[in-house]
Amino acid sequence: MGASEHKYNRRETLRKMLGSGGLFAIGGMAWAGYVDEAKKVDLVLRPPGALDELDFQKACIKCGICVEVCPYDTLSLAESGSSIPIGTPYFKPRDIPCYMCTDIPCVVDCPTDALDESLVSIAKENGTVALDINKSKMGIAVLNTETCLAFWGIRCDACYRACPLIDEAITLDLTRNERTGKHAMLKPKINNEVCTGCGMCEHACITEETSIYVLPIAEVKGKVHDQYIKGWEEGDEARIDTTNVYKDTKTNEQSTLDYLNDTESLFEDE
Repeated sequence: MGASEHKYNRRETLRKMLGSGGLFAIGGMAWAGYVDEAKKVDLVLRPPGALDELDFQKACIKCGICVEVCPYDTLSLAESGSSIPIGTPYFKPRDIPCYMCTDIPCVVDCPTDALDESLVSIAKENGTVALDINKSKMGIAVLNTETCLAFWGIRCDACYRACPLIDEAITLDLTRNERTGKHAMLKPKINNEVCTGCGMCEHACITEETSIYVLPIAEVKGKVHDQYIKGWEEGDEARIDTTNVYKDTKTNEQSTLDYLNDTESLFEDE
């Protein structure tokens, strides 16, 4: 039985469960209770292939299958009282990171595509599609340079060595130690475009409070308002409605020097 057929059958089974009154789960709580718990979650890390947070919350039916099939017990289901919607899967890299299973069972067995195989797959030359855990975007690692030993000048490359995409997601920058004048410093540097957010670096960090930690992508990259135009990208201004933008045509017709010397216009009514 193929992965897609397996997923289809599981999905149909769950539909029948829900259709026959299976709307009650853990502790007899109604499904509506889960919906009431749904809220904006800023710092939660989801499994590989998870949809954007709001879409994920809509698609996830809190079945716990992804938690059950994870061979490393990485995933947990959120409990009541946490800042995470009850019953949704998440993980804490400091405790147990994602160990990047190549067969990605949590995604393959997800019955609702809340964990989407297309987000962790690549197209092959023969036209087929194959799973690729390195395409996952669970988050992005961030460094605290104030506590990272490498930035103190102490040799430590624990995060670098733990990274499954060593020399790609995390590299080491060789710099001069200005404090001593004769020693080298090997500072870890994170490539945001390659980092999968697996958290192995965070798990391996040797400082008491981790000096490298994984955050959701949106928290790291941020978002720029849409009104800003990228002048270096041809046609970028086309996405902005400029019909109501005020233009001072009188100023444009004057030279800069004339404009600065034009005191009479200060007393004119618009």
